[in-house]
Amino acid sequence: MNFIRTKAFGVETFSEIMVARKFLVHHQDSNFDVDYDTEDGLEVFKFQLFSLTAVPPDEQKIYGVDDDRIVSDDSDLVAISDKLRLVSVEDENPKLDSATLKSGEELARILQEEEDALMFQQFAVSENNGQFEQRVRPYIDQVLLYEDPHRQEEARKTVPVEKLEEKALVALAKEGNLNPSKNELDHAFLLQLLFWFKQTFKWVNSPPCEGCGNETAIQGMGVANASETAYGASRVELHRCNTCSRTTRFPRYNDPIKLLETKKGRCGEWANCFSLYCRSFGDDTRLILDFTDHVWTECYSMLLGRWMHLDPCEGIYDTPLLYEKGKWHEVLSRRTLTTESSASNVLANLTKELRRNLSSVMYALEERDRNEVQELEKSQRSQENDSLSLPGRLSGDKEWRALRSEIGSDSLSSSSCPVRICTDEHVSRIYNAFSPLISHLAEFSSKHKALEAIHFIRTFLVDIKKSPFKTRRVVIDSNLTRELLPSFNPMLDALSLKSKVETNGKLEICLADDNPVKASLALPVVFHALDDVINHIKLWDNSSKSHLSWPLLKLNRICCGSVLASGEELPFGIAISAFDGTRLSKWEEPNGAKGCWLIYKAMGDQVYELCSYELMSSNDAPERDPKDWVVEGSDDGGSSWCVLDEQTCQTFENRFQRKAYKVKLQGFLANVFRFRFLAVADGKATSRFQIGSIDLYASSNVDQKLLIVIQPPSKS
Repeated sequence: MNFIRTKAFGVETFSEIMVARKFLVHHQDSNFDVDYDTEDGLEVFKFQLFSLTAVPPDEQKIYGVDDDRIVSDDSDLVAISDKLRLVSVEDENPKLDSATLKSGEELARILQEEEDALMFQQFAVSENNGQFEQRVRPYIDQVLLYEDPHRQEEARKTVPVEKLEEKALVALAKEGNLNPSKNELDHAFLLQLLFWFKQTFKWVNSPPCEGCGNETAIQGMGVANASETAYGASRVELHRCNTCSRTTRFPRYNDPIKLLETKKGRCGEWANCFSLYCRSFGDDTRLILDFTDHVWTECYSMLLGRWMHLDPCEGIYDTPLLYEKGKWHEVLSRRTLTTESSASNVLANLTKELRRNLSSVMYALEERDRNEVQELEKSQRSQENDSLSLPGRLSGDKEWRALRSEIGSDSLSSSSCPVRICTDEHVSRIYNAFSPLISHLAEFSSKHKALEAIHFIRTFLVDIKKSPFKTRRVVIDSNLTRELLPSFNPMLDALSLKSKVETNGKLEICLADDNPVKASLALPVVFHALDDVINHIKLWDNSSKSHLSWPLLKLNRICCGSVLASGEELPFGIAISAFDGTRLSKWEEPNGAKGCWLIYKAMGDQVYELCSYELMSSNDAPERDPKDWVVEGSDDGGSSWCVLDEQTCQTFENRFQRKAYKVKLQGFLANVFRFRFLAVADGKATSRFQIGSIDLYASSNVDQKLLIVIQPPSKS
C-alpha cells in the first residue's frame, strides 16, 4: 500500500511501508508481537508500546532479554535482541541515589570543592553566634503573629472561600478525580489560594504619587510615625513624584494584618501576608529567609508528605530552585554570616525553645525533621536538576533581577512530558446537545427571534453559574422557556442540571447530580460554545435551515483520549488544556515557535475516520499562533503515519477565533493522530507556540458510541 509517510520534523516522502524488525516484547504476564521500522527511532517505538501496554513512554524501561542491556536512544535498533522486556519505572525497585551512581572521580571533586568552601567559610566568619541569632529572632516574633486567632479570622474574611474550593474541585475533576480525598482537596485548595493571592496582591517598586498618580522615584528614608510603627513599620521609604514633586511615603509594614488592608509591597510583604493566609486555613507554614534579599513561603503538604515551596510573588509552587541553581560549594562560599555548625546550633536551640509546649505532636515534628535532613543531604550532591530549565523570578524591577542573575530561562518545562488523559466527555456531550436546540431555533420566524431566544438562555445560565455551586438553582417564569424546554433538556442533562415545574407554574432549574463539581466543570464550556453559536446565527440569511451543518453543529467530537506533547508550560499551559472546551486555558509550548508536536491517542481500541477539526487562537500574544502545520493519522499505534491534512500561511485575526478545517484525505481509519506545528505567526518575535483549543471530529459513517464512563486507555 502506497501513501505519504513522514518522520517527525523530517521531509515527507512517498514510499511503501517496509517492516525492518519483528520484536517479541514481554510485559508483566503478556507477550506482544511488534512490527517496527527501526528508522523511526526509539521515541516512536515507545509510543507504539504505550498503545499496546498503557505504560507511558516516559515511564518505560526496555531491556534485551538475551543480554539484559537497557535499550536507550543511543542503542542500535537494528542490532538489538529480537526479544525485549518492558518494565514500568513504577514497578522497579527504588533507584540508587544519584551520588551513588556517580564516578569516584566526580564525587571526589565535589567533596573537595565543599571542603574548600567550608575552609574559606571558617576564615571569613567568626564563631560569634550573636549576630546570626540577632538577625533571626525578629522573624520568630513575626511568624508567631500567624497564630493569633483574630488575625486568622480577619484573613479568612477576605478570601472567596467557596469560589476557591470550587476551582480546586474543578482542577481535580479535569484530572479525572471527581471524588478527591481530604488531603487531595486541601492540597488543591492551597494552590488556588496561591493563584488568587498572586492576582490580589500588588507588587510595588515605587508607589504612584498620592497627589497626581504619576510615577515616583525613591529619594531616601524617613522616620516612621505612630500609626506606621503600630503595624511594625520600622522603615519608611520616601518617593518623590517625577511630575508634581510631591513626596509619597511607603511604610514597610511587618504586621500581616495591615497587609490584608494595603495589599501591596515587595517580596517581604508578599510572603509575610501569604504565610498568614496559609496558616489561617490550617496549613503548617514556615517563612523562608534568604538574607540576600528574598523571602518566600513553605507549607507542609500531607498529600506529598513533605514541605512544599510556594512563592506568592511568582505564583509558582514546588520549584525551590527558582532563584538560583548553583552547586552546594558555591552556596557555601556566600554563607559568611556565621559557620554552618554555628547556624545549625542556633536554629536547633531556637526550635527547641519554640517547641517546649508541643509534646503531643513532637514525634511527628521530629520525624519530619529527619526526613528533611535526609532529603537535603541527598540533594546537595545530586545532579538531577542540573539540566532543569527554570523561569527565574518575574516580580521586581528587571534591571535589579538581572543584576542578581535571577532572570532565568523561558520555561519550567522540558521536552519530555508525561502522557495525560483528557477528561472531556462533558465537552462532547455539550456540543451534541446543541443540535436539537439549534434545529429548533432555525424554525423561528426570523434571525432576530432566534438571537433573542439564545440570549435568554445565556441569561438564566449566568444566573445558575452565579448561584452557590453546591446548591445551584434558578426559577424562571417565561413562556419562551416552556417553548424551548423540549429542545433544551438534552443541554441541561449535559450540564448535570435538571428542570421541574413548580406548583405555581414556574420552572425551576437545579442540580441533577449529588456531585456539584460536574456542573462547575461543564458551565464554562457551554458559555464559550454559546458565544460561537451566536456568531454563527448572526450570519444566517432567510433560509436559516441551510446552515444546519458543521461547524455550527459540532457532532461526533472525539473525546477521552490521551495526549503527549513535545513540551508544555507548567502549571497552566499543559497539553490537555487544548481539549477542555474553554477559553480559560491553552496549550503553550515554550520552545515551539520553530516546530513542536502533539499526539492524541483514542481511548481504548477505538478507531476513527477524522473528517474535520477546529483550532482556536488563545487569549494573547498573536505572534505565537500556529501558521503552518501537518495533521497525521496512524492505524498501528504510532509506528507509521499518514498525512491527512496540511495547512500553510494560516492567520488568526482575533483572539479566541475558531477556524474550521475539513481533512483533505478522507477514509483513513486511525487510533492515533498527530499535529506537527511547523511555524508560528512571527517566529522572530517569540520562541513560544500556543493554541487555545483543538477539537477533532469523526465521520458519522463509522459506528462510534460516546462512552459515559471515563477511563484510561485499556491494556491490549
